[in-house]
Amino acid sequence: MSKILIINGPNLNLIGEREQSQYGTKDYKYLEDICKKKSIELNLTLEMKQSNVEGEIVDIIQSARKKYDGIIINAGGYSHTSVAIMDALKVYNNPIIEVHMSNIYAREEFRNYSYISSVVDGSICGLGYLSYEIALDALIKLINLEK
Repeated sequence: MSKILIINGPNLNLIGEREQSQYGTKDYKYLEDICKKKSIELNLTLEMKQSNVEGEIVDIIQSARKKYDGIIINAGGYSHTSVAIMDALKVYNNPIIEVHMSNIYAREEFRNYSYISSVVDGSICGLGYLSYEIALDALIKLINLEK
């Protein structure tokens, strides 16, 4: 059974409250519930972590190296600013998928570039909560290709 880690960055704990036009009205618990349901369907072990602190996200990634078969990461605003998170992901030698609930290419210009994108296997954006379900499907397929 594959072990997957979903890492959510700053302000994702406030989905459902903030920028509902971008993120919808369902809360973070709803996101956790749909991801857990999908993980059961795919027969994988899932852990989700959320932090608003860049250094904590780096620590989470570093500790995941020998513990998880794949990572899904939504680094939030750090996607566009954090070389430190990008560097931590470079050392992780299993599949990684970047997720954004909103379409980062249809938003402010500074959101059009993601440092994270340069080191992941693929990116999914603009599909709201569905982005995570699609990422879980894709990640398990990537993991199985490597086995």
